[in-house]
Amino acid sequence: MTPPNLVFIFTDEQRADTIHSPDVRMPHLNRLAEEGCHFTNALCTQPVCTPSRATIMTGLYPHATGAVSNNLALREDVPCLPELLPPALRDRYSTAYMGKWHLGDEIFAQHGFDHWLSIEDGYDAFYSPGRDREARSDYHHWLCGHGFLPQRGNRFIRDRAAVLPERYTKPRFLAEHAGRFIREHADRPFALYINFLEPHMPFFGPRSGEYDPDTLNMPANFGHFPGPSAPLKARLQAERFRRDGFEWYDLATEAGWRQMTAAYRGLCTLVDDQLGRILGAIEQAGIADNTIVVFTSDHGEMMGSHRLLGKGVMYQESVRVPCVLKLPGQQRGCRVDGPFGLVDLVPTLLELMGAPVPAGLHGRSLAGRLDGAQNLQLEEDVLVQWNGPPRRQRPGEAEAGADLPEWMLELAGSAQRVVDAREEPIRTLFTADNKRFSFSPILGEHELYDLDADPQERSNLLAEGEGRGEQVDDYLARIRAIQQRTDDPHLVAESLPTG
Repeated sequence: MTPPNLVFIFTDEQRADTIHSPDVRMPHLNRLAEEGCHFTNALCTQPVCTPSRATIMTGLYPHATGAVSNNLALREDVPCLPELLPPALRDRYSTAYMGKWHLGDEIFAQHGFDHWLSIEDGYDAFYSPGRDREARSDYHHWLCGHGFLPQRGNRFIRDRAAVLPERYTKPRFLAEHAGRFIREHADRPFALYINFLEPHMPFFGPRSGEYDPDTLNMPANFGHFPGPSAPLKARLQAERFRRDGFEWYDLATEAGWRQMTAAYRGLCTLVDDQLGRILGAIEQAGIADNTIVVFTSDHGEMMGSHRLLGKGVMYQESVRVPCVLKLPGQQRGCRVDGPFGLVDLVPTLLELMGAPVPAGLHGRSLAGRLDGAQNLQLEEDVLVQWNGPPRRQRPGEAEAGADLPEWMLELAGSAQRVVDAREEPIRTLFTADNKRFSFSPILGEHELYDLDADPQERSNLLAEGEGRGEQVDDYLARIRAIQQRTDDPHLVAESLPTG
């Protein structure tokens, strides 16, 4: 029996509500969700690029991969999915990785991938000793071949690449090469990973004018500026965006937020068009009936919710991601409700590919439950992390907490509290009965939200005195059980302090 192909497509910083949204044109993703298994409440393991990507590739929580913050490399001894295939099965597969990697040694093939197509040149400061820091990505050389000249440091910086004509953008570059790979490898099993940088910042591109800022719908919690019951980290970020804006957008005004939101949605549609090209290549190659297709993102994007931008907080918009898994030859769609952790993707895919699931993985396989299902309700809690210590610093970068503006010190109370807000190891539980509980070990900014009654996360029940002690103790026990199973070093307390 021929093993199935795998086409794994993921984006960077895409909100979960871009699927079936009346506000964003994504016909190809919507169709994939209708035909495949749509996970309506998919959650990353840590809402920032590197740690979440490590989970997506390995089936382990960030604390077990070494990639606990941005620009820390995935350890060489931690296997990615191609390396987890048993040798006899691995020999049958051709494997490829295309796009942003952000797990160390960015442009160099590694971790079991035979083919490597790179697009990013901004991570050379973090290359391993002995790597050539003057080497450039495949995208760099492709642009040079089309007559473009690099700028700063003999490289094409992201801001420059984002404003090129659409046929020269990174998404089109990746879609064309992915389609070529699919056509050339249609006669043997392959595993192809494609990662788009977009809709990650910079928030502009060839589709920036596709949405009218004046008429688009803003998030329902756009007007909810984080108040005293919100974590300090969220309050600091919201105030910084209000004061400083982002890129050229004035985020002290609704008009500025609308302009940026319109550009972000344009990036989503740009990616969707390239998704259509890749799906079309699978159909044209005649291999759809023997190909697993996955679409997801490494984390979400606040994009105006609570007047925040980016990720790094535990609000749903930051943690939730779009996620669709289409089985080979799947004939009807399947809606999967309840919490689903991206840590479960690797074991699920391994089983679908005919490989055993190693005992050491933190995730669980859902392969047997997805086959033939039309509607599925998941009933297990999902744990989300935020890990300290801070990311490795670039040469010459200031120490955390140094040279903080006066307004930040006034809001936080001290420089140390600013550092703690950025670095403390938060543990968050998303429960099967739709609650969100976050444990804050240093600042004590614990949170509890009833996501059925308060889907916009406006009312922290603990800050308002509505959370019961025994209820919180139960959540802490459930977090501890997951932590002990996964050897998480940052064990939460057994109960919250009183008084």
